[in-house]
Amino acid sequence: MMTLDNRVKGTERRSAWREPMVWLIAAIPAAAVIATIALLVTASRSPGTDDAVADRVTRTAQVQVADLGPDAKARQLHLSAIVRTGKGTVEVLPVDGAFDRAAPLLLSLHHPSRAELDRDIHLAASKTSWRAQADVDLSHDWNVQLGPDDGAWRLQGRWAAKQQAAYLHPAVGGN
Repeated sequence: MMTLDNRVKGTERRSAWREPMVWLIAAIPAAAVIATIALLVTASRSPGTDDAVADRVTRTAQVQVADLGPDAKARQLHLSAIVRTGKGTVEVLPVDGAFDRAAPLLLSLHHPSRAELDRDIHLAASKTSWRAQADVDLSHDWNVQLGPDDGAWRLQGRWAAKQQAAYLHPAVGGN
């Protein structure tokens, strides 16, 4: 019931629960707690991999070290190639360098973010190229590595989505 003083002033006491500021003070910490729980659930469901790279990496404190020897060897041999696909066939054509034309090659396709889609394709040597019967999903990009089975050298490149071919080259530059 309003008192005479409240009627004169034109104010009426409202319950604290009807004040927007009270709800705001309660809602912000509650939203932070819910977001934290959602983040922890998402992180716990992620696979145990820390990096989305295919190279074998050793760690010392915060330093990550990868072997660049195969890349340097490919640079020394002046190797480069083109990988292309079409009609269920994957083909690697040499562009430059001293390739061993009789040795089979291993083509590794790595999805940029989903390791379960990664795949290796073994390519047999032919007169002018290396080939294998395989289909490549071109609906997304691929990180590509090419080299012999023993890993003596390595070419790398990025195969863009919806492109029929990609250029492969050594990952390290030379002087």
